[in-house]
Amino acid sequence: MSERLKIKLSIANRVYPLTITPDQEEGLRLAAQKIDSTIRQFEKSYSVQDKQDVLAMCALQFATQNEQKNIDKTSLNEDLESRLIAVDELLDSHLNNNVL
Repeated sequence: MSERLKIKLSIANRVYPLTITPDQEEGLRLAAQKIDSTIRQFEKSYSVQDKQDVLAMCALQFATQNEQKNIDKTSLNEDLESRLIAVDELLDSHLNNNVL
């Protein structure tokens, strides 16, 4: 079993103790920094004082980015699939014409 680490992350001026695997640490710390950076940006841009509102906006922004990436990935996969089908059909046609 892998070693577990106990870390503390600060998000929106609150400390959250976590027990994690070593390979999770960098991602969690970067995510916490990104959340805090986004919070500061929202507070500065919109003069929002309530941390709950700011955290909700952060959650919405991150979820939207994640969903958009999934949409883009699906679209890319569909495009690649149609291109591969076209190439496969072209190769089949070419091979069938050369065999006869």
